[in-house]
Amino acid sequence: HHQRYSWEGGRRTQESTITMGMQIKIRIVGRKNGSEKWLEDAYQMYETRLRPSNVQVDTLWHKTDTDLVKHVHADQDKGHTVVLLDPAQGQTKTSEQFSTDMYNWLDVGGSRLSFVIGGAPGLPTELLQTTSKHHKLSLSALTFTHQFARTLLVEQIYRATEIRKGSGYHK
Repeated sequence: HHQRYSWEGGRRTQESTITMGMQIKIRIVGRKNGSEKWLEDAYQMYETRLRPSNVQVDTLWHKTDTDLVKHVHADQDKGHTVVLLDPAQGQTKTSEQFSTDMYNWLDVGGSRLSFVIGGAPGLPTELLQTTSKHHKLSLSALTFTHQFARTLLVEQIYRATEIRKGSGYHK
């Protein structure tokens, strides 16, 4: 559900459009402009490639862990599937497993899925303690900056859509 605002005769009007696509949120602690340009360029490239696939990916930046936790709980309360990116407790997967899981998570969450990336210190302990409610995923046993993890994640989301389509991208 998208909101678009326009100005008519000095007052704001609101138009709503409903889209039936799948929506993936990447919730991340940090500053939107804190990423290096090359990482941002790579992220944008995959975001653009995803447009025809009916999967919309949005990054939502949070200034504090408290704000992140509040919004993750709100997503959960709306029935969205929540997946925490955690190298310590998360499960590593092949890209094929990730593709299958991503589409299953979207099905369970009513076409809504939130991936959560912590800031430099990692995920807030409050989220990690609610183990039964959230899925946990590890992109690698290696440690990455949260901006780099975001770019890796969006590439895997794109790869998952290509695996589902049976394209030649994933070999």
